[in-house]
Amino acid sequence: MSLEDLAINAAKEAGQLLAAMQDCINPREKAPKDLVTEADIASQKKILEIIAEVRPNDYFLGEEDLTAEADLPGLDRIVGASTDLSELEYCWVIDPLDGTANYVHKLQTYSVSIALLSYGEPIVAAVYDPVMDDCYSASLGKGARVNGQPLQNSGVDDLSRSLIAASFSAGIERGSAEVDRWVEMLYECQALRRLGSAALNLCYVAQGGLDGYWATSVKIWDIAAGVLVVREAGGIITSIDGQPLEIQEAKFIAAATEKLHKQMFDVLNRR
Repeated sequence: MSLEDLAINAAKEAGQLLAAMQDCINPREKAPKDLVTEADIASQKKILEIIAEVRPNDYFLGEEDLTAEADLPGLDRIVGASTDLSELEYCWVIDPLDGTANYVHKLQTYSVSIALLSYGEPIVAAVYDPVMDDCYSASLGKGARVNGQPLQNSGVDDLSRSLIAASFSAGIERGSAEVDRWVEMLYECQALRRLGSAALNLCYVAQGGLDGYWATSVKIWDIAAGVLVVREAGGIITSIDGQPLEIQEAKFIAAATEKLHKQMFDVLNRR
C-alpha cells in the first residue's frame, strides 16, 4: 500500500465514523466559540490506530488531546504543536474534523484532513468530504486527484472574476485586520465566501470551485494536507506577506495562478 493510499483509507474510515456519529454528539467549547465533540476524538483515535499499525516509527501531530487514551497505539509518538517539525523525518499531521461548527449544526462543509510531512514539508495528503464522498489526495511530484481523477485548478487570473474564500478566528474583533481585509476583498473580487473548512477551501482552489483563499488564524492541522493538494494542482500558495510559506505559522494566500495571487496579495496588504 502506498503512503497516499494509507492516508486515503484512514481519512475515509474516520469520515464514515463522523457521519455515523453526527446525530448523537454532545458538543462543548474547548475555547470561546471553538467547539469540540466526542466525534473529533473518535475520529482522531481511528486515524492514529490505522496509521500507527503500518507506520509505528512515525510521529503524529493532531488537533485533539489524546493523552487520556492510555492504550492507544502510537500514543508515545505524539508531538505537540510547538514541536519543530523540520527536525522530524516523518510526522503525520491530522485534523480529525475540520469544520466542527458546521458538523454540529448539520451543515455540509466539513472534512477529515491527513498529511504526512517530511522535515516540515508535506509529501502526502488526503482530505475526505464525508457528505459528498469525495477524497482529495496528492503525493509530492505526482499531482493531485479527487477520487483518483486528476485535479486542475480554474486558471483564473483576474480578481474581479474570482470566487474567493477566507477564514476568520473564533475570537474576531470589530475593527481588526481580519475584518478590514474581508471588506477590501469584498470590493475587489466577484464574490467572497466563508465556508468553514480550511482543508476543503484549499481543495476547492485545487479543483477550481474556488479561485483563491486566504487565512491568518488557522492551524497547521487545518492546512497541511490542502497545501500539497493546491501545489500539486498547479496553484500558488505563500505566506500572507508573499514570502515562502511557513506551514507552522499557517498565515497564507492560495490562488489558482501567480497573477491572481499577486492581485490578492496587493489587496490583503493595503494596510
